[in-house]
Amino acid sequence: MAQPSLSGATDFEGFTRRGRRSGVRNTILILPSVICSGVVAESIADAVPEAVCVPHDHGCGQIGADKDQTRRTLLNVAENPNVAGVVVVGLGCETLDSEELAADLDLPVRQTSIQSAGGTDAAIDAGVEAVEELASAARPDRRKRITVSDLTVGVVVSDLDESTVTTAAPAVGRLARTITDVGGRVVVGGVESLVPHRAHATELTADDETAETLHRALTDHGDVVPPTPIRTAAANQPVEAIAEFWGGLPIRDVLAYGERATHQRGIGIVTTEGRFEETATALAAAGAQLVVHVTADGIPTGHPVVPVLKLTGDHETATALPDDIDVDASLGDERVLTERVLETAEGIQTATEHHGLTTFAISRSGPSL
Repeated sequence: MAQPSLSGATDFEGFTRRGRRSGVRNTILILPSVICSGVVAESIADAVPEAVCVPHDHGCGQIGADKDQTRRTLLNVAENPNVAGVVVVGLGCETLDSEELAADLDLPVRQTSIQSAGGTDAAIDAGVEAVEELASAARPDRRKRITVSDLTVGVVVSDLDESTVTTAAPAVGRLARTITDVGGRVVVGGVESLVPHRAHATELTADDETAETLHRALTDHGDVVPPTPIRTAAANQPVEAIAEFWGGLPIRDVLAYGERATHQRGIGIVTTEGRFEETATALAAAGAQLVVHVTADGIPTGHPVVPVLKLTGDHETATALPDDIDVDASLGDERVLTERVLETAEGIQTATEHHGLTTFAISRSGPSL
């Protein structure tokens, strides 16, 4: 079968960033450092159209690896290429200090906290002023031609239904090969489907170091995380069927949750449990500018930082949810997914963006105190 091409397209219009890959969106991120400042952060974001918020349940009473994971995730989500600037909003007494988070960000950033600003209203006013300043500097008319090799495409697979394995997987695999052929990256969320195949999964890697990292990640994950439906379903599939979601290409990077991708091109695997909300956040932290979500059920949820394309291999789902599915892989047109990815990179809204359906969640690695 012929490999789908980019139809002559080698670039797209995006937003260049200093020291980062280019963005396909140009948002100002309102980043609450703690659950307690989430409502204030959302109020700030609601006041300025260019702003998005990532409210979460973390940042207070976390210790050890759990605190480190939350901090790492928030910092790397904030430095996603789609983010032009950040306003960090704290309470003033949280474990994840808002001033320290802001100081560690290498992009235009402002910071406020409820206690230091003089209360809720004062913090909202300070935050709105900061967002407007950053939004003015970001200027949405600054789109420039960006090569496709600058793209990092994230992939989330929510199930292993028959239509997902036989129809959706080949479509996503072709996309992965197309993007990597021109020098781009693909990051795949979730190691759940590889846990049952840990004895053979290392054969999917590009080198011995990556093989060792993957084996350790699968062993740790399998020993700690209870089995999920997708892990159970994966046990009944050959490992080659799982690898088809990234085109069967060698894995070049294995990322801890919330870690930024380091491979320059090719395939990376992100250690997540596979739930869409938490996995999409990990892919945003890894540097994905957009995410393809494979879902037989048509889960309609998106993400505040990265546009999410919904792809299904189930024609009944696509027919029942025409306003929520971006790509129906069962129609067999190999060009559609690649074309929709490039259109999304150029600024065309996905179904979830059109409906304003977003959610943000971070995986936990331990209890809070």
